Formats: sequence, structure tokens, C-alpha cells
Amino acid sequence: MAEGGACEVWFYHLERSALDQVLPELLERTLARGWRALVRSPLTERMEHLDGYLWSWRDDSFLPHGLAGEPLAERQPVLLTTGQDNLNKAQALFLIDDAEPGDVAGFERCIVLFDGRDDTAMGAARERWRVFKGSGLPVAYWRQTSDGKWEKQA
Repeated sequence: MAEGGACEVWFYHLERSALDQVLPELLERTLARGWRALVRSPLTERMEHLDGYLWSWRDDSFLPHGLAGEPLAERQPVLLTTGQDNLNKAQALFLIDDAEPGDVAGFERCIVLFDGRDDTAMGAARERWRVFKGSGLPVAYWRQTSDGKWEKQA
């Protein structure tokens, strides 16, 4: 865990790339660390889309995953959910579509991905930042450079 055992909260400002491009790469990095991931959205249709997409997002790779509510959900390296439970005991929580974070204390890292071209998403991310920072959690802000790399801004 981060300093003092607190969950680190990282905000990813999507401007140059869409969620479907960024999320699989971040999930791959998470699995490479030996961590499990929980992807949370309030939108069932988003979870259904990602369920199909993550199997074929790249020709030479797939991301092993499942949906909450399916058999053996607790064994999935990447679990897609609309719920609050950490069924697969993930170390990394990915919040998309302004999903409610719930209690992040059991996670090493919480990743908030938001669309920088959407004013509503920007406002929601700013409010999440304020709440997380105000609760004493270590927060970081990542922005994509013109060549597509991620750079820590704050």
C-alpha cells in the first residue's frame, strides 16, 4: 500500500485516447505487477461491452476476465462489476463512468478514468479529487502527452 497503508488514488485524464484504448493497457500493467483488478461502472451495458472487447482488444493478446455474477467470479484476474463488493480480492480498483468508489481502504490503488472532452465527467472528477484529497488519501493526476505517453502532472 501507499504511505501509511492508504490507498493511492490516480486520476487519468482521457483527452487523446478513448477508454477502450487506455483501460486494457492499464489492466495489462496491473496484471504484470501480480495484482488483480476490479473494474466498476454503474452501466451494465458498459460491462457487457468490455466483457466482449477485452477478449479481442489486440490480435496478439487478451485479458483474462469475467463478469460479477458469473460462476467463479472470485477467481478472475480482472472482474467487471456494477456492484460494490471486491469479489476477486483485487488490489486495483478502476472507476469508469463516474462509478461510486465506495470504501477504497482494501485496495492498493484506485484509478479514476474520466473523459476530458465531457464537461460533466470533468466536473465529477474534480469533485472526486476534492473528496479523496480531503480524506487524506494520496492523489495523483496523469495526463497524456502529445506522443501518447502518460505523464504525472500533480
